[in-house]
Amino acid sequence: MSFATWIAFVVAGTLIAISPGSGAVLSMSHGLAYGVKKASATVLGLQLGLVLVLAIAGAGVGSLLMASELAFTVVKTVGALYLIWLGIGQWRARAEAAGVSTAGMAAHPSFGRRVLTGFLTNATNPKGILFMVAVLPQFIARDAPVLPQLAILGATMVAIDSTVMHGYAFLASSAQRWFRDVHAVRMQNRFFGAVLMAMGGLLFFVKRGHSA
Repeated sequence: MSFATWIAFVVAGTLIAISPGSGAVLSMSHGLAYGVKKASATVLGLQLGLVLVLAIAGAGVGSLLMASELAFTVVKTVGALYLIWLGIGQWRARAEAAGVSTAGMAAHPSFGRRVLTGFLTNATNPKGILFMVAVLPQFIARDAPVLPQLAILGATMVAIDSTVMHGYAFLASSAQRWFRDVHAVRMQNRFFGAVLMAMGGLLFFVKRGHSA
Protein backbone atom coordinates (compact mmCIF):
# COMPACT_ATOMS: atom_id res chain seq x y z
CA MET A 1 0.00 0.00 0.00
CA SER A 2 1.46 3.32 -1.04
CA PHE A 3 1.42 6.45 1.12
CA ALA A 4 -0.87 8.16 -1.40
CA THR A 5 -3.34 5.29 -1.12
CA TRP A 6 -3.25 5.54 2.67
CA ILE A 7 -3.89 9.30 2.54
CA ALA A 8 -6.82 8.70 0.21
CA PHE A 9 -8.22 6.20 2.73
CA VAL A 10 -7.76 8.73 5.55
CA VAL A 11 -9.83 11.23 3.59
CA ALA A 12 -12.50 8.65 2.78
CA GLY A 13 -12.51 7.35 6.35
CA THR A 14 -12.92 10.84 7.75
CA LEU A 15 -15.87 11.54 5.49
CA ILE A 16 -17.44 8.23 6.52
CA ALA A 17 -16.92 8.95 10.22
CA ILE A 18 -18.35 12.48 10.21
CA SER A 19 -21.42 11.50 8.18
CA PRO A 20 -24.54 11.27 10.38
CA GLY A 21 -25.22 7.79 11.69
CA SER A 22 -26.34 5.83 14.72
CA GLY A 23 -22.82 5.97 16.22
CA ALA A 24 -22.76 9.77 16.01
CA VAL A 25 -26.22 10.03 17.53
CA LEU A 26 -25.27 7.69 20.39
CA SER A 27 -22.02 9.58 21.03
CA MET A 28 -23.87 12.90 21.20
CA SER A 29 -26.59 11.45 23.37
CA HIS A 30 -24.17 9.99 25.90
CA GLY A 31 -21.90 13.03 25.73
CA LEU A 32 -24.82 15.26 26.61
CA ALA A 33 -26.14 12.90 29.28
CA TYR A 34 -22.92 11.79 30.99
CA GLY A 35 -20.11 14.04 29.76
CA VAL A 36 -17.11 13.22 27.56
CA LYS A 37 -15.29 11.11 30.15
CA LYS A 38 -18.13 8.63 30.60
CA ALA A 39 -19.01 8.77 26.90
CA SER A 40 -15.50 7.45 26.19
CA ALA A 41 -16.75 4.01 27.25
CA THR A 42 -19.49 4.29 24.64
CA VAL A 43 -16.94 5.30 22.01
CA LEU A 44 -14.78 2.32 23.01
CA GLY A 45 -17.75 0.05 22.42
CA LEU A 46 -18.38 1.66 19.05
CA GLN A 47 -14.78 0.96 18.06
CA LEU A 48 -14.99 -2.67 19.15
CA GLY A 49 -18.07 -2.97 16.97
CA LEU A 50 -16.23 -1.27 14.13
CA VAL A 51 -13.33 -3.72 14.47
CA LEU A 52 -15.81 -6.58 14.17
CA VAL A 53 -17.35 -4.97 11.08
CA LEU A 54 -13.90 -4.51 9.53
CA ALA A 55 -13.00 -8.12 10.32
CA ILE A 56 -16.24 -9.37 8.79
CA ALA A 57 -15.73 -7.27 5.69
CA GLY A 58 -12.08 -8.26 5.41
CA ALA A 59 -12.92 -11.96 5.80
CA GLY A 60 -15.38 -11.74 2.96
CA VAL A 61 -18.42 -12.48 5.11
CA GLY A 62 -19.85 -9.19 3.95
CA SER A 63 -19.92 -10.60 0.44
CA LEU A 64 -22.00 -13.49 1.77
CA LEU A 65 -24.46 -11.02 3.25
CA MET A 66 -24.71 -9.34 -0.13
CA ALA A 67 -25.29 -12.68 -1.87
CA SER A 68 -27.67 -14.27 0.66
CA GLU A 69 -31.09 -12.73 1.02
CA LEU A 70 -31.78 -14.61 4.26
CA ALA A 71 -28.46 -13.73 5.94
CA PHE A 72 -28.79 -10.10 4.96
CA THR A 73 -32.41 -9.90 6.13
CA VAL A 74 -31.58 -11.42 9.51
CA VAL A 75 -28.70 -9.01 10.18
CA LYS A 76 -30.72 -6.06 8.90
CA THR A 77 -33.73 -6.92 11.08
CA VAL A 78 -31.65 -7.41 14.22
CA GLY A 79 -29.87 -4.09 13.66
CA ALA A 80 -33.09 -2.22 12.92
CA LEU A 81 -34.92 -3.64 15.94
CA TYR A 82 -32.00 -2.86 18.23
CA LEU A 83 -31.89 0.78 17.16
CA ILE A 84 -35.67 1.07 17.55
CA TRP A 85 -35.47 -0.50 21.01
CA LEU A 86 -32.67 1.90 21.93
CA GLY A 87 -34.73 4.81 20.64
CA ILE A 88 -37.84 3.80 22.57
CA GLY A 89 -35.80 3.52 25.74
CA GLN A 90 -34.33 6.95 25.12
CA TRP A 91 -37.76 8.47 24.41
CA ARG A 92 -39.24 7.00 27.60
CA ALA A 93 -36.21 7.76 29.76
CA ARG A 94 -36.98 9.55 33.00
CA ALA A 95 -36.04 13.23 32.77
CA GLU A 96 -33.67 14.28 35.52
CA ALA A 97 -31.85 17.60 35.32
CA ALA A 98 -28.72 16.44 37.11
CA GLY A 99 -28.37 12.96 35.63
CA VAL A 100 -30.11 12.10 32.42
CA SER A 101 -31.14 8.52 31.86
CA THR A 102 -30.30 7.24 28.39
CA ALA A 103 -31.68 4.30 26.44
CA GLY A 104 -33.63 3.03 29.42
CA MET A 105 -30.49 2.78 31.57
CA ALA A 106 -29.76 4.22 34.98
CA ALA A 107 -28.57 7.79 35.27
CA HIS A 108 -25.01 6.48 35.63
CA PRO A 109 -24.81 3.13 33.81
CA SER A 110 -21.76 0.97 34.38
CA PHE A 111 -18.68 1.14 32.21
CA GLY A 112 -19.47 -2.29 30.78
CA ARG A 113 -23.06 -1.30 30.00
CA ARG A 114 -21.95 1.74 28.04
CA VAL A 115 -19.33 -0.29 26.16
CA LEU A 116 -21.92 -2.94 25.30
CA THR A 117 -24.39 -0.34 24.04
CA GLY A 118 -21.75 1.14 21.74
CA PHE A 119 -20.60 -2.28 20.54
CA LEU A 120 -24.08 -3.50 19.66
CA THR A 121 -24.89 -0.24 17.87
CA ASN A 122 -22.07 -0.75 15.36
CA ALA A 123 -21.98 -4.55 15.31
CA THR A 124 -25.65 -4.87 14.35
CA ASN A 125 -25.50 -2.30 11.56
CA PRO A 126 -25.51 -4.12 8.19
CA LYS A 127 -24.96 -0.83 6.36
CA GLY A 128 -21.53 -0.61 7.99
CA ILE A 129 -20.58 -4.10 6.83
CA LEU A 130 -21.81 -3.55 3.28
CA PHE A 131 -20.16 -0.14 3.10
CA MET A 132 -16.80 -1.55 4.19
CA VAL A 133 -17.15 -4.40 1.69
CA ALA A 134 -17.55 -1.77 -1.01
CA VAL A 135 -14.81 0.55 0.25
CA LEU A 136 -11.93 -1.61 1.53
CA PRO A 137 -11.07 -3.41 -1.74
CA GLN A 138 -10.43 -0.08 -3.45
CA PHE A 139 -7.47 0.59 -1.11
CA ILE A 140 -5.90 -2.88 -1.04
CA ALA A 141 -3.05 -3.70 -3.41
CA ARG A 142 -3.52 -7.14 -4.98
CA ASP A 143 0.24 -7.71 -5.36
CA ALA A 144 0.95 -7.37 -1.62
CA PRO A 145 -0.06 -9.39 1.48
CA VAL A 146 -3.67 -8.57 2.34
CA LEU A 147 -3.62 -9.08 6.13
CA PRO A 148 -1.04 -6.33 6.91
CA GLN A 149 -2.96 -3.92 4.69
CA LEU A 150 -6.24 -4.74 6.46
CA ALA A 151 -4.53 -4.18 9.80
CA ILE A 152 -3.26 -0.76 8.72
CA LEU A 153 -6.62 0.27 7.29
CA GLY A 154 -8.45 -1.04 10.35
CA ALA A 155 -6.19 0.79 12.82
CA THR A 156 -6.50 3.95 10.75
CA MET A 157 -10.30 3.75 10.62
CA VAL A 158 -10.56 3.11 14.36
CA ALA A 159 -8.29 6.09 15.12
CA ILE A 160 -10.34 8.35 12.85
CA ASP A 161 -13.72 7.18 14.09
CA SER A 162 -12.67 7.35 17.74
CA THR A 163 -11.51 10.94 17.28
CA VAL A 164 -14.69 11.97 15.47
CA MET A 165 -17.02 10.25 17.97
CA HIS A 166 -15.21 11.93 20.87
CA GLY A 167 -15.65 15.19 18.99
CA TYR A 168 -19.39 14.61 18.75
CA ALA A 169 -19.51 13.74 22.45
CA PHE A 170 -17.53 16.87 23.32
CA LEU A 171 -19.78 19.13 21.27
CA ALA A 172 -22.84 17.65 22.95
CA SER A 173 -21.36 17.84 26.45
CA SER A 174 -20.55 21.52 25.85
CA ALA A 175 -24.30 22.11 25.60
CA GLN A 176 -25.02 20.56 29.01
CA ARG A 177 -25.53 23.97 30.57
CA TRP A 178 -28.54 24.43 28.30
CA PHE A 179 -30.13 21.24 29.63
CA ARG A 180 -30.34 21.89 33.35
CA ASP A 181 -34.11 21.82 33.66
CA VAL A 182 -36.38 18.79 33.40
CA HIS A 183 -38.26 20.08 30.34
CA ALA A 184 -35.05 20.52 28.33
CA VAL A 185 -33.84 17.07 29.38
CA ARG A 186 -37.14 15.53 28.30
CA MET A 187 -36.89 17.26 24.92
CA GLN A 188 -33.33 15.98 24.52
CA ASN A 189 -34.41 12.43 25.33
CA ARG A 190 -37.24 12.56 22.82
CA PHE A 191 -35.10 14.11 20.10
CA PHE A 192 -32.37 11.48 20.28
CA GLY A 193 -34.94 8.74 20.80
CA ALA A 194 -36.83 9.80 17.69
CA VAL A 195 -33.61 9.94 15.63
CA LEU A 196 -32.56 6.45 16.75
CA MET A 197 -36.02 5.04 16.00
CA ALA A 198 -36.00 6.72 12.58
CA MET A 199 -32.58 5.24 11.78
CA GLY A 200 -33.81 1.83 12.85
CA GLY A 201 -36.86 2.19 10.65
CA LEU A 202 -34.76 3.26 7.68
CA LEU A 203 -32.62 0.13 7.98
CA PHE A 204 -35.64 -1.92 6.91
CA PHE A 205 -35.41 -0.21 3.52
CA VAL A 206 -31.73 -1.03 2.94
CA LYS A 207 -31.40 -3.36 -0.04
CA ARG A 208 -28.76 -5.95 -0.89
CA GLY A 209 -26.09 -4.68 -3.22
CA HIS A 210 -26.20 -1.13 -1.81
CA SER A 211 -23.54 0.12 0.56
CA ALA A 212 -25.60 2.95 1.98
